Amino acid sequence: MRRDAGHPVSERLTMDPATLARIGNLELVARWVVEGFVSGLHRSPHLGFSTDFAEHRPYVPGDDIRHVDWRVFARTERTYLKTYEADTNTNFTVLLDVSASMGYGHGGIAKLAYAKLVAATLSWFSRRQRDRVGLVTFADDLREIIPPSARHLPNVLHALERATAGGGGALARPLARIAQSQPRRGIFVLISDLYEPAADVQRALAPLTGAGHDVIVIHVLDAAERAFPFQDAATFRDLESGERLPVSPGKVRERYVAAMEAHLGAMRAKLGGGRVDYSLVETSQPLDRVLFDVLLRREFLRTAV
Repeated sequence: MRRDAGHPVSERLTMDPATLARIGNLELVARWVVEGFVSGLHRSPHLGFSTDFAEHRPYVPGDDIRHVDWRVFARTERTYLKTYEADTNTNFTVLLDVSASMGYGHGGIAKLAYAKLVAATLSWFSRRQRDRVGLVTFADDLREIIPPSARHLPNVLHALERATAGGGGALARPLARIAQSQPRRGIFVLISDLYEPAADVQRALAPLTGAGHDVIVIHVLDAAERAFPFQDAATFRDLESGERLPVSPGKVRERYVAAMEAHLGAMRAKLGGGRVDYSLVETSQPLDRVLFDVLLRREFLRTAV
């Protein structure tokens, strides 16, 4: 098996997500992925969600010298350690889009089933580093809320297992309500197919980012939604509105792909260029790769500050 440089990939973790979904036990899959992922990490002891620099404290015998701030030592000739937010408990909440469009899947795993695996894996990893975990499922309004707690990982996993796709999708109302109900600053991970204009998504996230929350957006798509590989003329149905439209794929493919890539480009510009950690994933992507990419990007953003 090919191993990417610097990426802790285990052979057992590169299994097709659709195969993992058939196991039917989110707790088992999440634990399997996270423990295999962590065992493959050989670098960056601070690689995690809550890794923002917090403060210095004096060195005491027995402390790990890897955490010494040598720049401070060079200026003051005193030995201080850098401490990170990872050393404290953080509220970590997954915001899962369960609107009808998330039920789509072309020849593989549906987006919602994949999103559940991602949510379970991220929640398990976060709890492993002693954060408080929670979950909100929503469509055009809130569906289920599990407030972040050190004891709520089983509740989160059970709620993920029973979540179903249905109803229209709109981010503004549910995200505004979530921001109002969460006064304590924390980390929010939005998992959605983001079928709204990028500017609308940015505005919907504003109550969270404006309140100082750390926001991660994982944009989930099926590969067919980008490539539009269909050949035969057929009637396509909007999963949320029910509207039907006869389409000849050969005549619209080029325009469709161009429009989709423009949409994704706008999303990267609006979200990735602001106070949001944005990533695009397809449902064929291994779960450990998603976890690694999210954490590595956060480590890069932290050290770039």
